[in-house]
Amino acid sequence: MSTTLERYRVAIVGALALLLVTAGLFIYLRRPTPQPIEIVEPPPTPVPSPVLVAVYVTGAVQEPGVYYLPEESRVQDALEAAGGATGEADLDRVNLAKRVHDEDQVYFPKVGEEHLPVTSTGGSGSGLININSASAGALEDLPGIGPTLAQCIIDYREAHGPFATIEEIMDVRGIGQGVFADIEELITVR
Repeated sequence: MSTTLERYRVAIVGALALLLVTAGLFIYLRRPTPQPIEIVEPPPTPVPSPVLVAVYVTGAVQEPGVYYLPEESRVQDALEAAGGATGEADLDRVNLAKRVHDEDQVYFPKVGEEHLPVTSTGGSGSGLININSASAGALEDLPGIGPTLAQCIIDYREAHGPFATIEEIMDVRGIGQGVFADIEELITVR
């Protein structure tokens, strides 16, 4: 029997090889075709635009004017927006760390300047805060007025119209005689 196998050995090996190749080809052709991978990029996340405040920068600065700055800006940022201080500026007399608010005027005095112009916050033009038009940030500059009371003042004037007198601010919940006494000389309705 071994001589018979020896004789047909090449044919048997060839037939087995052909059978293996055929089976492999059959399996290869029957396999499922993979789905192409599709990469879907997520839509860009909208970036909220920052709230800007208008600040009038004047005095000993390179380029005086009205500048629109992000809401949390400081006097230092307003100075940089105006091109920096001139050589005559007395920066020791200005609090560069103070926050600016919408409608603020920031004045940079010259060295030796005695009579400084009155600057305003809240748009009153008199150096007083106009409780009918001041932003929440400007109202918060008043003694005893925090974010909650500032918002109460704004909500009250939106619901009831502008204050006719400064005393009417005591109609706002949370503002009594004590708070009014502290802010009376600092506010206006004009």
